[in-house]
This record gives sequence, structure tokens and C-alpha cells, in this order.
Amino acid sequence: MLGAAGAGLVRGLRAGTQVWLWGSRGRSLTLPHAARGLHAGDRRPSAGRGPLERRPSLPAAAIVNSAPRPLQPYLRLMRLDKPIGTWLLYLPCTWSIGLAAEPGCFPDWYMLSLFGAGAVLMRGAGCTINDMWDQDYDKKVTRTASRPIAAGDISTFQSFVFLGGQLTLALGVLLCLNYYSIALGAASLLLVITYPLMKRITYWPQLALGLTFNWGALLGWSAVKGSCDPSVCLPLYFSGIMWTLIYDTIYAHQDKRDDALIGLKSTALLFREDTKQWLSGFTVAMLGALSLVGVNIGQTVPYYTALAAVGAHLAHQIYTLDIHRPEDCWDKFTSNRTTGLIIFLGIVLGNLWKEKETDKTKKNIDNRIEN
Repeated sequence: MLGAAGAGLVRGLRAGTQVWLWGSRGRSLTLPHAARGLHAGDRRPSAGRGPLERRPSLPAAAIVNSAPRPLQPYLRLMRLDKPIGTWLLYLPCTWSIGLAAEPGCFPDWYMLSLFGAGAVLMRGAGCTINDMWDQDYDKKVTRTASRPIAAGDISTFQSFVFLGGQLTLALGVLLCLNYYSIALGAASLLLVITYPLMKRITYWPQLALGLTFNWGALLGWSAVKGSCDPSVCLPLYFSGIMWTLIYDTIYAHQDKRDDALIGLKSTALLFREDTKQWLSGFTVAMLGALSLVGVNIGQTVPYYTALAAVGAHLAHQIYTLDIHRPEDCWDKFTSNRTTGLIIFLGIVLGNLWKEKETDKTKKNIDNRIEN
């Protein structure tokens, strides 16, 4: 019932955002995938043995295609034509920055812009590293053979220089923050380095991705406040990790057969037919942690309304999920951009609502003093 009730709301919210998510579909794989790294959202699902359903062209893809021809391979190397991975990296940062705003105030737009640039650069750097490591393998896979390095559009040396440029710019973004945040951001490098190994040694690489992708939930708050408040940052970070386990488990179901064939591990292979039960548990944990965040920071009605909408969205997502249809897994995976935006909107409106509550409290105090 909850999933059905939320379907209408979700459909309306998604209608305005899907244009950012869809790219042209690739063709089915001829060989299994070898890597699932910090470039989440890079792949397109196969559709059995037949051709994939075609999607309308994206503005993001159109922008890349309209760029000067010498630049296009580098833009595709960064996956600028497929922005869903960048959104999933960026949104936890926006939650944290929004929560750190003063009551009655909008989030710090400068910080939102700064973290947006950082998300684009770091996601691009992760994709570049992945393609450098897997270029020989990519040449043997129909879907990845056209990637810039595998196709020979960019040499290994050129990609290495390009990677250095991205990391240098990302460092420049980090140095714009306070010293506490610089140290905190640098601490995430261990996660960035070790995550790609996890799918080879554990069935929980999605957990490692969650620890990495949601570091912005800590960094955003510290960038505004100068340090982390554990009562807010830790449950927010935990909620982001649970969210990643939801969407990346769905994502992993696209490639479970190929992963099993080459010996890679994932929660999709671990959960199998029990996936929906696990996803439901992660959803409850995520919403519980976000509720705790709201209580600890004194959030208001719009925030909790947003959490109810998120719960309806995720319930509908899980209830209608077909783990045996890769194209449906892709649809559900990309719909998580809507989830993140609903939470951010709830945080902003809830924070603005605080000003009204503060004014009411002041008036009541003044009336008591006068009486």
C-alpha cells in the first residue's frame, strides 16, 4: 500500500529529472565486466540476447557531442555524458551542507558549488583510472570497446597526464576548505585506493563503495562548521551507506552472471532471491538514521514529510524491482537521484521552517513576560 501511495508522487518527481539520467543504451556484453569502481552508473544493462531499448538523447550527451572534436574523448573518459554517478557522489555532500546551514537560511551556495566541482573531478578521475587499468580487457567487450583509451582515441600517456590534471584541480578544490576539512578529505584516500580490491576478496564491495561515496556527508558539515558533530554527521554518514547498499545492490544485479563467471563478488550474488528482504532492511535502517539526524538537529515538519516521501519511493522501488531484468535494475538504480533530491529538498525546507518555529517561540516568551 505504501509503495502504491508513493508511486504517483515518485512519477511526478522523476518526470522533471529523468532527462539527466538517460543516455543511449549500449549493446549486450560479449564478455563479462571486470570492474565496478568509483564510476558508478557507467554501465548500461544488457537486455538478454536481443538489442537494448533505445532512449532519447540526453542534454549531457548532446553537450559532449557538440564539444570540439579533440575534446570529446576526454569528456567521455570522465563520463560527462553519463552524470548519474556524479549525482550519487554529490548528493550526500548537499545533505550535509544543508543541515549545517543556520536556522531559517538557505545552504551555503559557494560550498554547494565547490563540492559540485569536486564531485565531477573526482568521479572523472576514478573513471580515468579504471579505464587505464582495464584498457586491454575493454577492447574485448562490445559495450566498452569504444571507450576512448580502448579505442585508441587517447593514449595511455595522454590519459595519465589528463588524470594528473583532474587530481590537481581536485586538490585545488580541497585546499579551498578549512584545515580540518583538508585533513578529513585526505583521509578518504585510503578508501579510494582500497575499494577497487574489495570485489575480489569480499561479497560486500557495495559496503566499501558506501564508505567511500558518502564521505561527503562528513566533509560537507566540517567545511561549513569547521569540525564534525558526531550526533549529526555519524548517523548521516550511516544513512548514506545504507542508501548505497540499496542502489548498488540493484545495480550489481545487472552483471551477477558475468561476475560469477569471472570470480568477482557482490551483494547481488550474496543475497540472490532474498535481495528484496535485504533492501527492505537497509531502507528501514536508512530512514531510522535520517530520523535520528532530524531529532538531533531539531528538524521540522517538511523534513519528516520528505522522509515519508523517500520511504514511499523506496518501497515502490523495491516492490516493483525485477532482479532478473537488467533494464529494470538500471531504471531502479537511476531513480535514486530522485531519492537524494527529495532528502535535500526536505532538509532545505525543514531548515527554513525553523525560522517560523523560532519566531513563534520568541512571541510566546514575550507574551509570558508581558503578562
